[in-house]
Amino acid sequence: MLSSVLRSKRAVQVNVAIMRAFVSLRRMLAGNDALSRKLAELERQLEDHDKGIKTRFEAIRELMAPPARPRREIGFHIKEDSVPYWVKRK
Repeated sequence: MLSSVLRSKRAVQVNVAIMRAFVSLRRMLAGNDALSRKLAELERQLEDHDKGIKTRFEAIRELMAPPARPRREIGFHIKEDSVPYWVKRK
């Protein structure tokens, strides 16, 4: 290559840089398949998560809605007459 023709330190450095660029390009292209597989897997997971989140929001909205009819109070209630010693002030 370049270093075999020119035989200088700079030519050797350029040749090494070119080889490293090709190696990194090959790694990037080889990793692209793995990256695309991982991306497809993430998309599938997000679709599942989106469905789950949607159902949770629907359940929360149902809980936030006011009840259809007023509920009775829970507990023991006694109806008493007003207290006889209570004085109303004018």
